[in-house]
Amino acid sequence: MATIFSKIIAGEIPCYKIAESDKYFAFLDINPVSKGHTLVVPKQETDYIFDIEDDTLGGMMVFAKKVAKAIEKSIKCTRVGVAVMGLEVPHAHIHLIPIIKESDMYFCNPKLKLTTEEFQEIAASIRDFLN
Repeated sequence: MATIFSKIIAGEIPCYKIAESDKYFAFLDINPVSKGHTLVVPKQETDYIFDIEDDTLGGMMVFAKKVAKAIEKSIKCTRVGVAVMGLEVPHAHIHLIPIIKESDMYFCNPKLKLTTEEFQEIAASIRDFLN
């Protein structure tokens, strides 16, 4: 059965898309720990990130770097933190989280409640800095 991320990639579930290539997809997390919290996923459904072929994993990190650089330009932050946990959805993914301090990355922090308009504005702003 396809994961929720595979359904997002296929367009069956709406998302706030940031970027897409032939192998990777980036979109805003709908339960963000900070504004601009983005997920990067491979289009090929693989549960565990370290089961991904080396070339694909390397390409995923390069794709994530491009997205992270756009986030840095779009969202006021000191850095873009990176986290890989992979327990909540059985589809490998990288969290890119704009942070000012380390505690901004704590997943136990209350999640932000953003409006559709806020999500759309954030996604558009990050996309403006791609390329």
